[in-house]
Amino acid sequence: MAILNIFQSLSLSSIILSVTVLGSLAFCLTFLSRRPSFPKNAPPLFRGGYPILGAYQFFTRRWDFFRHASAASPSGNFSYYIGQHAVVGLSGDDSRKAFFENRGLGFAEGYAVLFNMSPKVDTEKEEDMVSGSYFSSRITRMLRKENFVRGLPQLIKDTRARLDALAADPSGITDPFESIYKIVYQLTMRTVGANEIADDPVLLNKTLSLFETIEHSSQPSTIIFPWLASPAMIRRYIAGGKLYMVFKSIVDDRKRTGRREDDALQYLIDQGDSVNQIIGFVLGALFAGQLNSGINACYVLCYLAQNPHWLSEARKEITAAGAKHSTNPDQPLVEQLASLSLEAWETEFPLLDMCLRDSIRLQLLGTAFRRNVSGHAIKIGTEVIPNGAFATYHLDDVHQDPAIYPDPETWDPSRYMPHRAEDKKKPHAFVGWGSSIHVCLGMRFAKLEQNIIVAFFVAMFDFEVTDREGRSMKLPKTDRNGHAASKPSKPVYLKYRVREKSGA
Repeated sequence: MAILNIFQSLSLSSIILSVTVLGSLAFCLTFLSRRPSFPKNAPPLFRGGYPILGAYQFFTRRWDFFRHASAASPSGNFSYYIGQHAVVGLSGDDSRKAFFENRGLGFAEGYAVLFNMSPKVDTEKEEDMVSGSYFSSRITRMLRKENFVRGLPQLIKDTRARLDALAADPSGITDPFESIYKIVYQLTMRTVGANEIADDPVLLNKTLSLFETIEHSSQPSTIIFPWLASPAMIRRYIAGGKLYMVFKSIVDDRKRTGRREDDALQYLIDQGDSVNQIIGFVLGALFAGQLNSGINACYVLCYLAQNPHWLSEARKEITAAGAKHSTNPDQPLVEQLASLSLEAWETEFPLLDMCLRDSIRLQLLGTAFRRNVSGHAIKIGTEVIPNGAFATYHLDDVHQDPAIYPDPETWDPSRYMPHRAEDKKKPHAFVGWGSSIHVCLGMRFAKLEQNIIVAFFVAMFDFEVTDREGRSMKLPKTDRNGHAASKPSKPVYLKYRVREKSGA
């Protein structure tokens, strides 16, 4: 009887194992059969991928993967799979030009699938959100000059309040990737979000924490298996749901009480947009504006702290701008800056702009995305990007090209001065701002908030890069295999002291 039970048990186990293997095999065959095949005139297929997953190195060591795959291809272009998605990796001058100029390569359609860091929110006008028409129409209105002029005093007030709090801190040490990053978040929320959040430190910290939860929950599985309820996806949707409820409660309260605010949220309400549309826009705008601007505002201060020459030159530029436009030359510099017009903020700081540009060149990591939505194959030389396929371009292909930027890993604002003009050596030699209309409009705001934050910080403080204990240190080397601008791998602090006469 015991022997019979053993045989029965083995038989049952074998059946379960067989069913599992056959089910897995059927899943794999079904999954792979849905992959679009590459035509013969597509770039050569990368051979180092995995079944089902595709080129997993795209997620683990992205820049190394692009360099290796590009070097193995005669043209520098190559084909690969990410899960079921057919993708063409592009490299070189001609491919870069086509990537950024061909209108058949959709910006929003590429990022909607392959860039999985931003929150996904369903909308009644989903087709408009995907195509970018809804987003572009709204952001164009919000970032008009008159809105900048009207909002400038509040942006300055927010910045000074945050920096005054630092000045009052007896420790004299701050993590800029926390304190300065939060200033950028507050200014961004003030411009494309809701005053109720920008004015409330508790809500500001809560929503920022939720955004960072979404950012950190980005995993390859959400692209390869978008239907899989992984722990990362669950965290992502919980955080997105909490953000939704924060904004929904504000919208509902305004509608119920009839209270109005002079902010972006009120504009969306007045346009008759639904709550879902409003949430989709605000979250998308905040996420698009916060990550790169927040990280680079911190890095610019760190780079200046480690480069005394450029810090001195930046301070001269800031002092000159304050004196040029001030009606009272005896005012402290911070008071002179507070009275600057929008035009002055946008035109009087060319060096700060160069500082930002080289920070972006170094810190804007990973790939840009597009999708062929033209309805036909797009030719790149003798090769094609198939219709419906995705195109990716790694930004380091140009930003770390020593033929364009000598000693490319070194931060050097003089690269952009007229006598060098390294970013003009080739078409699209600097691609830090993208090419879509709402990206260009966002560039204007990013530069404005960058100039405000850096100018006031430099005017108010002397500072250096240190560890938590105030010991001098060098900035950690940037991991070029990263997927986006990110905080340093090792904590970095700024040790500061208030300059005499409140920054005079």
